[in-house]
Amino acid sequence: MSTTNTSTTIEHGPAIMVAGLDLNFRGVLAPDRSPTGAQIAVAAGFAPDKAVTIKQFLNDGGFEDIRPEENAHLSAGVEFLVVDSDRSFRLTIDGRRVDWPASSIAAKIVRKLGNVPADKDIYFELQDTADRKLKPDDVIDLSGTGVESFYSRKGTWILNVQGVRLSLHEPTILASDALIKAGFVPAEWTIYLKYENQHKEKIEPGTVIDLNTPGIEKIWLIPLEVQNGEIGQAVRQDFALLEVDEDFLNERFAHWETVIIPETGRRWLLIYAFQVPMGYAGQRRVTLALEVPPNYPAAQIDMFYVFPSLRLSTGGSLPNTEHVETILGQAFQRWSRHRGQNAAWKAEVDNVITHLALVESALRKEVAQ
Repeated sequence: MSTTNTSTTIEHGPAIMVAGLDLNFRGVLAPDRSPTGAQIAVAAGFAPDKAVTIKQFLNDGGFEDIRPEENAHLSAGVEFLVVDSDRSFRLTIDGRRVDWPASSIAAKIVRKLGNVPADKDIYFELQDTADRKLKPDDVIDLSGTGVESFYSRKGTWILNVQGVRLSLHEPTILASDALIKAGFVPAEWTIYLKYENQHKEKIEPGTVIDLNTPGIEKIWLIPLEVQNGEIGQAVRQDFALLEVDEDFLNERFAHWETVIIPETGRRWLLIYAFQVPMGYAGQRRVTLALEVPPNYPAAQIDMFYVFPSLRLSTGGSLPNTEHVETILGQAFQRWSRHRGQNAAWKAEVDNVITHLALVESALRKEVAQ
């Protein structure tokens, strides 16, 4: 909405712009360059004796009431709101007070009144819940008690890059730029774009990601160099874990999968490049496997499995690790470590995260760390 002084003299007087509650302005003629509020109302088509509300949009972005007998100076602004109303409802837009002559207001009108640029979103302040981001066609009721408040801020798009949440002010970004912003070196990773329906799409560093595309969930990264016995297979997720588990795994590990073995139906969580403490001969990273029961988390996760097998750098023995379990063709060393009576599994609090804490504790204990 322009508030620039564009008045010109047409036949018998200067042109002014008038609008109703929709703020769709049209040109009319005023009698002179300082018409009264009553004269502006007549120019807008109202009867001389009709009580109306008149507001002048000022060149500096302000918004001023004009009484019927008061003169409005066109040098201050030529746009006027003229409506049939006998009361006002107060609101604020980015801290500036506005008295609006109707009991409701559309978000697109808030944008016009507040001169909010198109690259900013408008939010409606709420007391007992999160502030509401407004859509252009939203209509807000102003008839309640108190003053309703609106504010604008730069539009943001959220992108999860391997557990790092980026707040972006543009909806598109190069995949390589996203990795750099999240602290990753693009040349070291294979990049996947993951969608909410579990579909994964391999993309290149030069791929432009458009966050307005429905269903985009996150960027998932896999190290380009598979090492220390990791299984270099395609990313897969045969079954879902708890949301809290998946968020934790995405933050902590570059590559993890859930797989179901067709022949047995056994369900495995595989965590690649899992770091073990110092004290194990030749190995700093292994593939860690956890068997996840079908009725998890009601049923507990028990023990853990590693590939390749671990051995102490001192040559000492590792008790209860003699059994081998074949998973996807690889021989995993089973660590028979179980919860004690005082640390029994509790379905309401225990999960993959708490079990990984037990795994790390067991690995440290064997090397006295």
